[in-house]
Amino acid sequence: MRLNGEIYDGEDREEGEQKLVVGYALTLKKRKSFLQPNFERLARNKGISFVAIDQNRPLSDQGPFDIILHKLLGKEWCEIIEEMGKFDLELKRSHSSSNSTNDCQMDYRQTQPQVIVLDPPDAIQHLYNRQSMLQNVVDLNLSDFHGKVGVPRQMVITEDPLSIPDEVTKAGLKLPLVAKPLVVDGSTKSHELFLVYDQFSLSELEPPLVLQEFVNHGGVLFKIYIVGDAIKVVRRHSLPNVSKCELAKVAGIIPFPRVSSASASADDADLDPGVAELPPQPLLERLAKELRHRLGLRLFNIDMIREHGTRDVFYVIDINYFPGYGKIPDYEDIFTDFLLSCVQSQYKKRPGN
Repeated sequence: MRLNGEIYDGEDREEGEQKLVVGYALTLKKRKSFLQPNFERLARNKGISFVAIDQNRPLSDQGPFDIILHKLLGKEWCEIIEEMGKFDLELKRSHSSSNSTNDCQMDYRQTQPQVIVLDPPDAIQHLYNRQSMLQNVVDLNLSDFHGKVGVPRQMVITEDPLSIPDEVTKAGLKLPLVAKPLVVDGSTKSHELFLVYDQFSLSELEPPLVLQEFVNHGGVLFKIYIVGDAIKVVRRHSLPNVSKCELAKVAGIIPFPRVSSASASADDADLDPGVAELPPQPLLERLAKELRHRLGLRLFNIDMIREHGTRDVFYVIDINYFPGYGKIPDYEDIFTDFLLSCVQSQYKKRPGN
């Protein structure tokens, strides 16, 4: 694979010498949280440089890039990345079907290097719908592998809020319920969550939305960060348990904040060991491996809870693409090693290697 105009041979080079160029297309907020000074400094020492992609210029006029890192919404940007994927596919087909055009293809590769896109837009879109994002967990059926992993019972409401109480009754969902917007579009509104305590208040909600049974989990959420093959787990404070007594006394809809924010870290809190114990590593490795394959993604995180009073019953309640890696300890080393491994893996796949 060509790196910044040269062929990378997989051998170590002098510290600080440029090995690869990462073009990035990120929102200003994501750029500030991800490209922190310590991270960029370590990347430079490992030969990695980050270059902002100008969305107002053709991508072919920029770079060359070895990796494109992106988290942007919008039809135009998705089309640009998808076209790159089509080009790569056609190049591979042409290369395998004819040897007579090898010289032309190599010349074309000189001007249009094969770029690693993190991650494919069509795969990312799958996580922008809260119904489809969790279906892959349901399909896994991890019921006897160092614990049980499932999804809370849920249903989708697309219209007519007045019909919600009847629909919930028919579905047999038990209160309280967590109400989440169906579509995750990056806006503040798409992250607004509500806890619904009584049947009558359900008609006050605004579809389209997902209604999910609230599972008591001791007020602790496990955020499982996936970076390629690497897994990092941190604890976050979450909503406290809801008792039967509280459920009988409280009515209405209560909004609650994004409980997985950086300020809600629970790693240093004095917690009940039964609540604070991390999920078994073999279970996390199996779950991460399966979801990487099924989702077609390498950068995502899983929000998981343990059912209160159990040790090995877990629920996945959300999956997010390219989460806030800057919040986790040692993300600088984890992410730079991942970028280097992407390039080395790509090089090894080339014919003759």
